[in-house]
Amino acid sequence: MTGLSRLANSKTTRTRDGSIFDPSADIWSYRDNSVTVHLDFSELRAERPFRECAKAVLRWYAENKSASHLMNLFDRLDHFLNAQKSPVWQIDSAMLLSYRASLPIRRAWYFGTLGGLILKWRALGYEGITEDAASLIKGSRVAGNQKGEAVLTLNARSGPLTDVESQAIGSALEAALKSGLVSEDDYLLAQLFILLGQRAVQYAALKIRDLELIESSDGTKSYLLRIPRAKQRNQSSRHDFRERLLVPRVGERLHRYCMQLQGCFCNEFLEVGDMPMFPAKRGFKEAPPKFRLHRTSYSLAETFIRTLRKLNVMSERTGEPIHIAPLRFRRTIGTRAAIEGHGELVIAELLDHNDTQNVSVYTQAVPQIIERIDRAVAMHLAPLAQAFAGVLIDNESQALRKDDPASRICGPHIDPAMRPMGSCGQHDFCGLMAPVACYTCRSFQPWRDGPHEAVLQYLLDERERFVKQADVRIASVNDRTILAVAEVVRLCAERPVGRSAMNG
Repeated sequence: MTGLSRLANSKTTRTRDGSIFDPSADIWSYRDNSVTVHLDFSELRAERPFRECAKAVLRWYAENKSASHLMNLFDRLDHFLNAQKSPVWQIDSAMLLSYRASLPIRRAWYFGTLGGLILKWRALGYEGITEDAASLIKGSRVAGNQKGEAVLTLNARSGPLTDVESQAIGSALEAALKSGLVSEDDYLLAQLFILLGQRAVQYAALKIRDLELIESSDGTKSYLLRIPRAKQRNQSSRHDFRERLLVPRVGERLHRYCMQLQGCFCNEFLEVGDMPMFPAKRGFKEAPPKFRLHRTSYSLAETFIRTLRKLNVMSERTGEPIHIAPLRFRRTIGTRAAIEGHGELVIAELLDHNDTQNVSVYTQAVPQIIERIDRAVAMHLAPLAQAFAGVLIDNESQALRKDDPASRICGPHIDPAMRPMGSCGQHDFCGLMAPVACYTCRSFQPWRDGPHEAVLQYLLDERERFVKQADVRIASVNDRTILAVAEVVRLCAERPVGRSAMNG
């Protein structure tokens, strides 16, 4: 068979990112930067000559494309072969037509991916694909991967997070770091997923030299993160980069963390900067030299999911813990950008797309995202959101700092009579804006007879004012606080004087 002698005689090949493996083996198992590859050709439901041709074709993908793309093609071929009645020795048009007809709508894109493999197979000159099969593929309009449904429908499990959900996760993550529930490195990884919305494979390729501290002439410090693009065709995972400015509180902490890493692992590499930002506990011998301590993208994604699941943050939409998946935070970034009025080019750049074909869904979804929150809606969602984290007390005599007048929380712009909303149980300095920020704070002890209805109405009026000004992003900033205040109002109404209660 054409070209197979080269495969049989070759015991090593090098991937695009520098990994080396034996392409003649039935099992390809190697580490390609941040991805672990494991392909078992002996399990393909095909005759031996066909499997050898498949190896030769997929070898080209291993040498020229990403590991993820290679594994996707193998999976699509495996799925097609398993759909046949007997082991395959060649693919013809009848088999393709039958396979395409058997695919449900959500998997119609399988045929398109398989078609690309078949055309490359023919172009490389290997046997196993009939001429009529190639002609069918060339003349077919095939569906791409179904995109945008989770965003357009605002799916509560797989779609973008609401502002209330995002704020709740952010608050819980900060509290978990402070209490020791979440480690420093897991916290920083989670922040990058949440704030930047990039792919796990990009974070897995990060090295400590990708973070740059920039000091201006007036002493102001900025933190610039160069993120490997990773998913670009025909290029290594660290060939191109996108630059992202980090918010100071995260940038400063990440910079300090990287300096600590540099001290711990300064003898591991010829160049200190090659230290991965999120290193593995042990090296991978099969990985390219400069990636031996890099964790896999799967490992980082699992760490992120595990970290946020610890927080057990509830969704106001379902009344259940928020479903955690990295893709949801990526979709949230795109959705927020669309709400803020950014066009498709900006959204594509934020999400690191090469073009705009996959981002129009975000601009289409904006009308559905803009929701009205009135008192009735707030009172209904409040118990589900569990945004109020403090303790309801009858009066000041039950407060932790009952003898300290400075602990009283008032808001003259909300209640001119200066009636206290409650007490602050924290002795340290607090830089939050009272009284609005207090309702989502664990140290807040609202009084049962406080003017909470006035606070709720004030926040609802402010939200409506911003909505009328077409500034939806600003309008939604206090949505979680609205639900927290609504919960206090609800608790005050249902609990008799003399009984205090903690929400959550």
